[in-house]
Amino acid sequence: MSTTERPRILVVGGGYVGLYAARRILKKMRYGEATVTVVDPRSYMTYQPFLPEAAAGSISPRHVVVPLRRVLPKAEVLTGRVTTIDQDRKVATIAPLVGEAYELPFDYLVIAMGAVSRTFPIPGLAEQGIGMKGIEEAIGLRNHVLEQLDKADSTNDEEVRRKALTFVFVGGGFAGAETIGEVEDMARDAAKYYSNVSREDMRFILVDAADKILPEVGPKLGAYGKEHLESRGVEVYLSTSMDSCVDGHVVLKNGLEVDSSTIVWTAGVKPNPVLSRFGLPLGPRGHVDTQATLQVQGTDYIWAAGDNAQVPDVAARKAGVENAWCPPNAQHALRQARVLGDNVISGMRGFPQKEYAHANKGAVAGLGLHKGVAMIVMGKMKIKLKGRLAWYMHRSYHGFAMPTWNRKIRVFADWTLAVFLKREVVSLGAIETPREEFYEAAKPAPRVAQSAEAQLPPTRKSEEKAKAS
Repeated sequence: MSTTERPRILVVGGGYVGLYAARRILKKMRYGEATVTVVDPRSYMTYQPFLPEAAAGSISPRHVVVPLRRVLPKAEVLTGRVTTIDQDRKVATIAPLVGEAYELPFDYLVIAMGAVSRTFPIPGLAEQGIGMKGIEEAIGLRNHVLEQLDKADSTNDEEVRRKALTFVFVGGGFAGAETIGEVEDMARDAAKYYSNVSREDMRFILVDAADKILPEVGPKLGAYGKEHLESRGVEVYLSTSMDSCVDGHVVLKNGLEVDSSTIVWTAGVKPNPVLSRFGLPLGPRGHVDTQATLQVQGTDYIWAAGDNAQVPDVAARKAGVENAWCPPNAQHALRQARVLGDNVISGMRGFPQKEYAHANKGAVAGLGLHKGVAMIVMGKMKIKLKGRLAWYMHRSYHGFAMPTWNRKIRVFADWTLAVFLKREVVSLGAIETPREEFYEAAKPAPRVAQSAEAQLPPTRKSEEKAKAS
């Protein structure tokens, strides 16, 4: 960490907003005008819309993440967590991955911590559930699903086999519908290589407390998405929730009970709970309360955007929608980050702030290879697409939204190679415990119990033999 007399712009979070805001600030800033410091527990940013495709093996996991130090070479990147913020002293406490926590002064602050999985106190969920917020979870899910096929193919125990081949997904929004669509596609392909497992042996279940799935694309496309998944053998249960999943025994509110080794939780997100320790004004759901300029209410040196911010939707309010707030999606995050970056520079130079206003351009979702839904908003007209064309729209939009040309090219290369090569269906579950096999080989051999005579020192052994003779 460098010390400097220049003003410090502290960016808390290296996700979509943090990365793009820092890039924007560095681009607009004059040489030596300020120091930009980005703090995040991970040294990379994850493009979350591609997590379902990474879980299905359509994209290499390394191509879904962007290394912060490579993309922000002129910034100071610290791998750690901001645990507290003292606004009076303008000091943040940084807890690095190793070593003691320390204080870091700042002049301007950007809150871009994103969101975490929204969970409920359901018995067994913490022990059995798999989230879908990070690349580690996506790859873990892929390995786990393929391991279940390995188990089912190799056992004669029908109960073990049935549990291994039952996959439960909780949450029918973008994350849930896209993930179950991609994973079902992968499992269907993988089953071709197993002699004792077929798609008919598998059971995929999607559960949502709402009365529809994919609400982001509207009721008609949501209904199409449900019918499409059901046509592929996915059981969709709406207006219900999961009561418990202790030891993999899933109990739903509608009375259904199944045993499953795979329980994927995608039932929404909530702002990072550490925000409550920063002394910032929060909305009713824990989001940082901001003005339309993305400045935190009551401050002129703190900005927030993205999933952890409650940002007024100026465009919707102008259209007559009262109390409208920007939804937490990549479409808004990217544009908010640019405005935020410009406003930080303006605030530093004493210029007026610009309001963030963006009209919704629609939404796209992929439901597996060559399958998807899309709603494109063009003025007052809404174009609704489904099937292969919607899937092309989904890939095109997110492919070009992926940060940096390096990652764009790698993602499109993955897709191009997939046209000519079959999908990889290899499980690398052991990658999660890479030292286990070496430990078994290197650990000390257990001591063998010795006889009473063997435990005596050499002189005592001679005396005992003499007595015996």
